[in-house]
Amino acid sequence: MTQVQLSDAEWEFIESCLPIGRFGPYPERLRQQFEGVIWRFRTGGQWREMPAEFGAWPTVHNRFSQWRDAGVFQALLEGLIAEAARRDEVDLSLVSIDSTTVRAHQDAAGMHLSPDVLTALEKAAAEEKARSKGATTTDEPDRASTPTPDGRSGAASGAGTGCG
Repeated sequence: MTQVQLSDAEWEFIESCLPIGRFGPYPERLRQQFEGVIWRFRTGGQWREMPAEFGAWPTVHNRFSQWRDAGVFQALLEGLIAEAARRDEVDLSLVSIDSTTVRAHQDAAGMHLSPDVLTALEKAAAEEKARSKGATTTDEPDRASTPTPDGRSGAASGAGTGCG
């Protein structure tokens, strides 16, 4: 049997955020199930590998899905931030968002393009790059770059696009 993962104080905080209907679930099982969700994400194990002490894995998975859809985890995060702020324990120097790794599905690799499509994509990318630097393309002779009051060209500044 694994040790209890939540202290009583932690559970009291979490339990107040969980939606409980008139006909269940049994409150003593909610803690087991929440700890099962913690086990799942802490270990990275599959739902089916979950130890039986947390309850039947399909039940724990269903409960997790219900909590996710009800916004429980968002409410917990916001509640923890508010509690830390109340205690004056917020240290934003520890906050970091890392977006350097983006996983692609295995089917995304090895895409085959015809030479015509590849040429068209490369041309569009080059035109977009030139446009973003304020240059005009030679394929659009009737579309001249007009200066805006701030000195940038209309094509690069988003003039006339509704952007404020």
